Parts: sequence; structure tokens; C-alpha cells
Amino acid sequence: MLEHVEKHKTASGASQEIVRRHVKSYSPAPHMRDYEELYKGFSWGDIENEFSWKKTGKINIAHECADRHCDTWRKNKVALFFADDSGVQKYTFQDLTRESNRFANVLRECGVQKGDRVFVFLPRSPELYIAFLGIAKVGAVVGPLFEAFMMEAIRDRLQDCGAKLIVTNPELEKRVPFSVLPELKTAILVGAKDRKLEHFERSWEHEMSEAADKFKVEWMDREDPLVLHYTSGSTGKPKGALHVHNAMIGYLATARYSLDLHEEDTYWCTADPGWVTGTNYGIYAPWLLGVSNVVRGGRFDAEKWYKTIEDLKVTVWYSAPTAFRMLMAAGEEKAKRHDLSSLRHVYSVGEPLNPEVVKWGLNAYGRTIMENWWMTECGMQLICNYPCLSLKLGSMGRPFPGTEAAIVTDSGERLPPYEIGNLAVKKGWPSMMRMIWGDENKFKSYFRGKENEWYVSGDSAYMDEEGYFFFEGRIDDVIKTGGERVGPFEVESALVEHPAVAEAGVIGKPDVMRGSIIKAFVSLRPGFQESEGLKTELMEFVKTRLAAHAKPREIEFMDKLPKTRSGKIMRRILRAKELGLPVGDTSTLED
Repeated sequence: MLEHVEKHKTASGASQEIVRRHVKSYSPAPHMRDYEELYKGFSWGDIENEFSWKKTGKINIAHECADRHCDTWRKNKVALFFADDSGVQKYTFQDLTRESNRFANVLRECGVQKGDRVFVFLPRSPELYIAFLGIAKVGAVVGPLFEAFMMEAIRDRLQDCGAKLIVTNPELEKRVPFSVLPELKTAILVGAKDRKLEHFERSWEHEMSEAADKFKVEWMDREDPLVLHYTSGSTGKPKGALHVHNAMIGYLATARYSLDLHEEDTYWCTADPGWVTGTNYGIYAPWLLGVSNVVRGGRFDAEKWYKTIEDLKVTVWYSAPTAFRMLMAAGEEKAKRHDLSSLRHVYSVGEPLNPEVVKWGLNAYGRTIMENWWMTECGMQLICNYPCLSLKLGSMGRPFPGTEAAIVTDSGERLPPYEIGNLAVKKGWPSMMRMIWGDENKFKSYFRGKENEWYVSGDSAYMDEEGYFFFEGRIDDVIKTGGERVGPFEVESALVEHPAVAEAGVIGKPDVMRGSIIKAFVSLRPGFQESEGLKTELMEFVKTRLAAHAKPREIEFMDKLPKTRSGKIMRRILRAKELGLPVGDTSTLED
């Protein structure tokens, strides 16, 4: 596959950079060969026919992810490659079925019933993935927790939903405030078999060794709860977005047509399972298609990541802009030292992908890093770049078949191309959240327009005349300076194009004359030193690439920008730091 970048003039006269693909050979053939044709004829009903429950009426996502594959040749296929510094462990679909059956039996022995909330607070490990399936098999609701969460974050989430059981390890257990969580009855500890246990504690290893490997799955309704993802706001406590078993329809469809996963693929989603991508696309989606899934334990390390791709022959790689920026900062030569030729597709999600990173990836990997957009509340990819379409740099892509997206006003009226407004999706896709736990008014606040037909995301964006969407920022992040509206992301992207800049975060700062000025927070690449001269150079660099009104008036250098574990730069924390405001919930911060 040959790819190159070319300039293209839009109807508005603006210039867009487009990655054109010239396919010489492509094996396997993409599931989506013609976007327009698939979009026009797409039916969610056709996707439903892929599941065994369509014939049997017996519904449970864990059965679809593991058990049903054991009735086919896939029972001996590797479902999970778990890699860390000690080597690689392999688990077949039959292994997953047996081990998740054992854990389901353990949960039943602990008194867990259908609808109970069970949280998983573990580093990436085989036990985490087995736990997810076992929780679903008993009909309980899984609550993922970031490994980096501290006591307050854990308390808020478990108190909010009345969690009954937590799966963790002895080290992380120290952060669980049992004394203020009266409904939390049991802790199952991984790696505590030689430790004296309290009355409410159980050893994973001991309980699993005693449990039977057969289990009668709890059959569910399509609208029964599956997973409770907590997402942070700028103020107040985190809110719990509840998703149901019906979401599996969206997981499978997007894994096939957006990620283009095939039977022979080896797939690696680098996201932490404490984040929605790490759950939906790091656990459920690949296994619904019977695809081999790679998990790497431990922290980010460029050499180890590249070696994982090389050694396991990863074909589809799904990561985040922060990771790609860190890989870019590590240098192209590190990538070139490894054989990455197995890669067919590279994808990114979590925040907008800077065009400079896409260009770098094209040189370093010989592949276009394709961005897609969705949110915790959405449950599945909704706007994507697809292998069969040319990619416009800076664009999140086009709506997934079966969905309808638009730019709307605050009252829910559609806006024409190139006007910045609210990014919205017409409600009704299968993976949409069903409620905010315990807060009906908050749930209703997401929807606007006639009959509340539009889910309004809180992101500002615009659409071009071909239906490609371009992110501008969170609604509260858009900066109005001197009467002009500036999206922080375009300024950040311009800054990252400078060879000295590793990452940038941009906010609006109140100003008497201009209303707001643009302030940039910048972390530098190795080998560059902060100076007043560099500040001036960066300001002019942005001015020459964007416009005079988009030039940062202030620049502050930082060793590290505040980010979530999913890779989003936390502009609200930068803003709070600058203006002396409360920072709100910080539980999802990277460190």
C-alpha cells in the first residue's frame, strides 16, 4: 500500500491535507470496501444475526466472547497473549471459558447475584481479563477502576453505586476505604495466597483452585446492565454511565468495519481497562470476533512496545495520541530498529490526533495513524477514519454506518458546513449509555432538539462539505480572542509541528483588551532548553501557520502536562492552575 500527503482546497477556500491511498495489494480485503455503499445499506439487524443469541434467545456477552468459540475450531486458538518483562503467556478461548467459569463460581460462592456491582482494581494481568468475563457470566455489573486511583476516587465510585465486591491485590487494597463502604462485603485478592486473610478477604489463587470449571451462565435481557463506566466532569464527583449487554452489537460492528479486524489478525489495544476503550475495545470487541488479543503489562516503554509488535506480529494496533507523541519524541530511529512490517492498520483515540503525528507515523511506520471519535457515554466508535477512505489530516473522519452525526446549535438545530457548533449524534445506536447512575436529570441533560433526538457531546466541531468532522475543543475550551473564535486543538497542533515541542496544552486567559488571550503550556523534547528566545520563536511559528489572532500571547514551559490515563490533556487543570480555581475531580489523572 503506497500513501502520500497532498494539499486540497475546500469549498470555503481553506486548505486541507489529505492522505491518498494507492492500493497495490491488500490482504485480507477490507470489510468495508465502499463507505457510501455500506452506509446507505447498513442494518443493525444484520449485525444481530452474527450472535448465537439471535438463534437461541440466550443472551450474555461473556458467552459470545468466549464460550461459543469453544463449539468451533477456535477453542484452541490463542485468545490472549499476555506479555511482560518475564515473557509471554498464552490463553486459548477454551482456557478463557474454563477460567471465567471458575471465577463465576467463586463469585456465586461469595453471594454475588444478578445486578450486583463488582469492581475490578488490578494492573493489567490475565486475572483482570478473566474477572471481567466471570462477572458478566453471573449477571453482575462490572466497574472498571484505574490502577492509579487513590482512596478518594475509589470511595466516590463504590459509594455511588453500592458496590458489593472488589477484585484487587494486597498493594492496591490499601487504597480501598472499607470503613466508609458498608455495602462492600468482600475483597478477592490476587497474589495473597500466603498471607493471613481478614474475614472479608479471599485469596484468588485458593478460591480458583477449589472452584469447578463448569458454570451455568446467567442469561440476560438485552437491556440488562453490563458495565458501569465512571467519567469525570470539570466539577463535582464522577458520574456513572451505565451500558447494557445490547452494546455488544456496536462493539462487534465497529471492530469489523472501523478497526477492520479479521480472523487472522493479532490485535493490540494499549488502553488501560480502567478506561472505556481498554474495556470495550481491549476486551469485548476483539473476542466477539474471535480475534487474538495482545495485552502488555507494565508502563510505557518505546523499545518494549516495538518489540511486542515485532515478536507477536501485531497486525492491528490501537493506541492514543499521547502514546504516539511519546513514541515520536523517542525518535524514528527506535522504530526503524524493529521489524514492524506485520502492521496492517494503526488507530488512535482519546483526544484529537495532531496532523504532525500522522505525518511522522507515515514515515516511521509506513502506515497512516487513523483517528476515531467517541466518548464514555457513547460506548462505541461513532465517527471514524476507515481504510477504504482517504484521510483528511486533522479530521476525526465520517459517521459510522447506522449512525447520524451533525453540528447543531444549543437548541438542537443543524448548522451548515464549516460553522462551529455542538458535535451531536442522533440517539438510538445500540451501545449508547442507558442512564447516569442515580442521576436522571444529568442523563436528560445530554439530549436536545425536537423530541430530544440529539445526543450533544460537549465537544465543539465543524463539518466540511464532504461530511468529514473536525474537532475544535470542548465547548468550554473554545477561546474567543479579539472577537475571533479559536479552537485550542489547532494551536496545540501547530505548536507540536515545531521540532522543539513534545506536547502542548492551550487555554484562554481573561484579558481586558481582547476578552481572552491564548496561553500555551509546552513540554520540550530532549535536547531543547527553555528560553525567552524559544518562546518568541514558538509564538511566531504559530502565527505564520495559523493567523495573528491564533498566536499565543503567553507561553509557559512545563516538564509534563496534566493528562488522563486515556491521554487527554486536562485543559481545565491548566486553566485552574493559571486562574487559581478549584481543579475539580482529578481521579483520572495519569499520575
